[in-house]
Amino acid sequence: MSLTDPEVVDFSIIPVFQVPNEEDASILSVNDEENVVSEGKRKKKKKKKNQVSAPRPACSWVYFSREFIKEYSASHPESSGLKAATRAASDAWKLMSTEEKEKYTRRAREVWDDYLSTAPARIPKPRKQTKLVTRCSPGRLFNVLQRLTSEQKTSVKSMGFGSLLGLRCRTLRRSLCLWLLERFNTARRSLEICGERIPLSPRDVEHVMGLAACGKDVVNSGPDDLIADLRHSYNATNRGISVRLLEERLAAPEAGEDFKRSFILYALGTLLSPTARLDVSPSFLHFLINMDVVHQYNWGKFLLDRLVREVSRFRQGKQRAVGGCLLFLQLFYYESISIEGAGSSASIGVPCLSSWGEEEITEREKRERELGGYGCGEVISKEGCLGMESLEYRVQVKRLSGGKMSSGVEQNPIFEQEGTQTVEEEMDRDFSMEEVSVTNFPKSKGMMFGDMEVTVEPDRTSCHNKEYGCSETVDYMRNNDHEENCIYAPCACPLPNCKFVGSSDQLSLHFSSKHWDSGRRFRYNIPLSVSLGMNEQFLVLQAEEDGILFILNKGVESIGNMVMVTCIAPSSSNENFLYDLVSGKGISSLRLKSLTENFPGRVEGFPPMDFLLIPFRFLGPSGELNLEVCIWDSTELGPDCP
Repeated sequence: MSLTDPEVVDFSIIPVFQVPNEEDASILSVNDEENVVSEGKRKKKKKKKNQVSAPRPACSWVYFSREFIKEYSASHPESSGLKAATRAASDAWKLMSTEEKEKYTRRAREVWDDYLSTAPARIPKPRKQTKLVTRCSPGRLFNVLQRLTSEQKTSVKSMGFGSLLGLRCRTLRRSLCLWLLERFNTARRSLEICGERIPLSPRDVEHVMGLAACGKDVVNSGPDDLIADLRHSYNATNRGISVRLLEERLAAPEAGEDFKRSFILYALGTLLSPTARLDVSPSFLHFLINMDVVHQYNWGKFLLDRLVREVSRFRQGKQRAVGGCLLFLQLFYYESISIEGAGSSASIGVPCLSSWGEEEITEREKRERELGGYGCGEVISKEGCLGMESLEYRVQVKRLSGGKMSSGVEQNPIFEQEGTQTVEEEMDRDFSMEEVSVTNFPKSKGMMFGDMEVTVEPDRTSCHNKEYGCSETVDYMRNNDHEENCIYAPCACPLPNCKFVGSSDQLSLHFSSKHWDSGRRFRYNIPLSVSLGMNEQFLVLQAEEDGILFILNKGVESIGNMVMVTCIAPSSSNENFLYDLVSGKGISSLRLKSLTENFPGRVEGFPPMDFLLIPFRFLGPSGELNLEVCIWDSTELGPDCP
């Protein structure tokens, strides 16, 4: 018997090898290359998998649930499985006290600290906002204004919102708004454009939007029971008041108190102070309880404060959309930056809101593109009369015949007589019997307008901080500059339940007499040991030498606490203090030396300034944060605290 015997060997299972021709050889070479490439990809994937860092540590709940489920499964063999055990663990976790959870919380913190100390530092990708999301919609308010009756317009004027009736802009230029937001310094309340820092003040809001920049502060807080009926009337939920509901109410011909309240809510929610949500904040109802005093509020300050707050929250990542009145920033830019060939650099009348329509804005944007983009113009000096502030003068208007002009402009035949187009536009406003407020007139004692003689005299006014101790009386055109640097600018008490507002000296006396037990007193240049509880967000510090108030601020992040020191003083104050923060545990210590920033009250959120980040493992057994604070009485860098 041999291997060639067909009964012994099955030739069908023996492979047959053939010599490949040239075409087959080329195919084989291509396949080999593909196999090599695919094998290389697999190796790269395996390499990437091997490079994956350790998983992120679990939270305290995970450690508890693992332990609980193991014990639960052993003691309840009849349970249906993991789902029932997890549900039981969740119920047990909710019933546990903070002290009972401390065991698992401490363990999670230790694991997290070890992870941070061993894991390679992650390089965060720069986040660049390429698309602006905002609820500020001038077009929506514009459509409602077109449907108002004459009685409703009269009601709007009586509340001090008559300037909104002249709204002509219907769309935001989002590219410009995004450009301005990147250059908006919320801490200094200024725009840093064209190589200069342009401060923003309530007077600028008054000039641009026509809202009063003096009067009582707008307070949108208080007991909830005071607005319970109003919340029910507007079907207010936790999300807010429906904008569509307000539009339906404004469509009715009624012009009474309900219309006034609905109009202000709608104007705030769509243009003046929109939030990141679609609905209107129900907190606005607090200052709309008594509609008879609405015209007495400082709406310019309120608009600017809310804009700074909303932009700060957006930058901190607390909301996706940008709130606040972005139209104010847009029009302020147009009024503040002069572009050659773009027509008049400033509007003829005040407020500027009525001077910028779609045609004017389109022309301005076209010129901006031709010059190379935003910021290519020149900043208009605030000391001029071209729109950085309202320049008001008393004007006595008399006819050459000696008769006084009546207050009803539309009924006065003098406006039907010959005169220039500019004069007719300037006189298309309400004038008083003997004196009116006009803007941008030259400083001269007499001017001729057609058959009218206009006598202009500079006006002097008291500082708005008169009630806080300022006795200065300055020219109206320079009053804004004075108030920006006034040492009597109001500062608010940092305690949440106190509504006191006064100068920094008045606030110092108020706090030491009314809240002497709510803060800590310290001496300059001497370290002070302080402790912040788990739920304490700040601590007020008062200097024994001069009574100046400081705030030790604390914020909680995912990996630890952020702390910083601010000073309660007017934002324009040039006095800063050097401070030192030290936090330690065992042989480890963290330290920050920096300068305080001045704020007229307690800061909401964290402004863009230096802070000390303290990991959770530095906290005490009860979650308290122990620090050593030292504040020097000068800004000179002296020796370290002893």
